[in-house]
Amino acid sequence: MKIVIQRCKRAQVTVSNETVGAINKGLLLLVCMEKGDDVDLKKVTEKVLNLRVFTDPDNGKMNLNIKQVAGEILCVSQFTLSWDGKKGNRPSFDNSMDPKMAQEKFDLFCDYLKKEVPVSQGFFGTHMEVELINDGPVTFSLNF
Repeated sequence: MKIVIQRCKRAQVTVSNETVGAINKGLLLLVCMEKGDDVDLKKVTEKVLNLRVFTDPDNGKMNLNIKQVAGEILCVSQFTLSWDGKKGNRPSFDNSMDPKMAQEKFDLFCDYLKKEVPVSQGFFGTHMEVELINDGPVTFSLNF
């Protein structure tokens, strides 16, 4: 499982010219499920929720997590992250998880997040347009 996390001032995802998910201050998560992923999604959820990536106004350092700043999450499935770029110039997505299984895991991950913070999501397996104003810019790439 791979997640690209971007701290943002706002973000939205559009499908067929219709906004299907939008957030203000928070995190945009681009989530990829890969073949053989056997991760504990509850632990991944806790990791994301506890990332101290928001600036503490008292000391000017990244010291606060999403809950402490009353932030939101926009969660978008992103199977293209499965390509590692090591071979060739044409991306291969052979390492992506079976779509049905990936959607089940993606939805479960989003459900765990929703228990703690407001979450919007894109449409799984659909062509989407994702917009954001990256705050910083602050971007992290996590592999589980």
